[in-house]
Amino acid sequence: MPRYMFVAALWVGLLGPGAWAQDSSGHYGQGHAENHDWYQKLMQPGSKASCCNAQKKRPDGTLEGDCRPTRAYQKDDGQWYALLNGRWVHVPPRAVLSDLSPDGNSHICANLTGRILCFLGGSPKS
Repeated sequence: MPRYMFVAALWVGLLGPGAWAQDSSGHYGQGHAENHDWYQKLMQPGSKASCCNAQKKRPDGTLEGDCRPTRAYQKDDGQWYALLNGRWVHVPPRAVLSDLSPDGNSHICANLTGRILCFLGGSPKS
């Protein structure tokens, strides 16, 4: 078996089929329902305001909210950049939480206008 096929098979085995199904492009509402239980416990840095505050039920009964999985990276200067609605954006330092997410991935909470309320960087960077 060629090496690249072995590596691909290994990743699929380690991540499992569910890892490929989760949208991590930072689109509003995507992936919120799966993580809602811990999203609702997140507080905006420096305040007691919730990170997760714009939820509603879709016609299929799932929750649509402002927190969702995303992809992100951190530059050498410590600044974070994340996918928000499919676009790479700078994450303002005021929104960065020091907590780690339970799944080790990056997550972003932003309203419909794109204002970032909270951000959790992945560990390792995701």
